[in-house]
Amino acid sequence: MLWDVEVVGLLASPVHRYAGRPGGAVPGQDGDRRTAIEVRAGVGVVGDRYAGRPAHRDAQLTVLAVEALESLAADLGVPPFDPHLARRTVVLRGAEVEALRGQEFSLDTGGGVVRLRGGRPANPCGWMDVVLAPGAHRGLRGRGGVRCAALSDGVLRLGPAVLTAPVPLDPARAGDAVHPAARPR
Repeated sequence: MLWDVEVVGLLASPVHRYAGRPGGAVPGQDGDRRTAIEVRAGVGVVGDRYAGRPAHRDAQLTVLAVEALESLAADLGVPPFDPHLARRTVVLRGAEVEALRGQEFSLDTGGGVVRLRGGRPANPCGWMDVVLAPGAHRGLRGRGGVRCAALSDGVLRLGPAVLTAPVPLDPARAGDAVHPAARPR
């Protein structure tokens, strides 16, 4: 099944920005924002701190629905968040990302089809209460995105994209939380 989506955020970071206990000033991260990222099968994102690390073989990049952040901001009664602050590799608009857990899917932004395998949830860290808003850490549980393994090489760019998935995706549910007992469709 094909879905028209939009890539609204891309991130690759050579270092871990949210290290240690949450608190204090939000670390600078403008240099981590990308207009394009190069993905390599079995490696991850070129220039990212997790690229080629054996411990991150099944979590080489993360994918998040921006609607999850928009829904969270509405729940907390705060202005919309900068999607880059969630520190996810790829932020999409128009895709029920949580339904991609355990699924092979692909994204095509015109730089070659990038095949991914969705794995476990990308659980939020305590820093979310500092960089987004108090309550964001708890509020992102179940909708913090999906950790993915890179299955092919390609380039992802900001802008329109086509997502191909073997399961139906309901864009209206893109901001909904999936509870631990819930299974992907």
